[in-house]
Amino acid sequence: MAVVTFKAVSKQLEGFTVENESRNFKVLMDEPPSLGGTDKGMNPVEAILCALGSCQCIVGAAFAKQFNIELKGIWAEIEGDLDPDGFLQGKPGVPVGFKEVRIHLHLKADVDDEKKMEFAHFIESRCPVGKTMALPTDVKIASVEVE
Repeated sequence: MAVVTFKAVSKQLEGFTVENESRNFKVLMDEPPSLGGTDKGMNPVEAILCALGSCQCIVGAAFAKQFNIELKGIWAEIEGDLDPDGFLQGKPGVPVGFKEVRIHLHLKADVDDEKKMEFAHFIESRCPVGKTMALPTDVKIASVEVE
């Protein structure tokens, strides 16, 4: 299959409130008051955690039958540790991003411990969002337009 390019547009509305659009879908993001926002939506790092959890669930739902698992439900609780001083203050030695992200995967299915771990590792290996977070990805400014 050929490489597919996904696109999104993000526009600041006011303060830290940003409207994001991809295809025909919109998501509002903001920062909590503790970080200077007005709490009109989740913030971008929370959205990354949601994207990771969604990806884990989609991969699990897509491949359960391949593992002979009758999946009655799947959900993921995702938590990540981030020190805001990295991006707020550019504090030396403090990463500008998550230090660690943990996935607590829940399967509603009749599977033994060995099978559940095999399936979980497969999900982890095939989740594009998780791989994007875990592996080096070139992120670069392609252009800057002044209007």
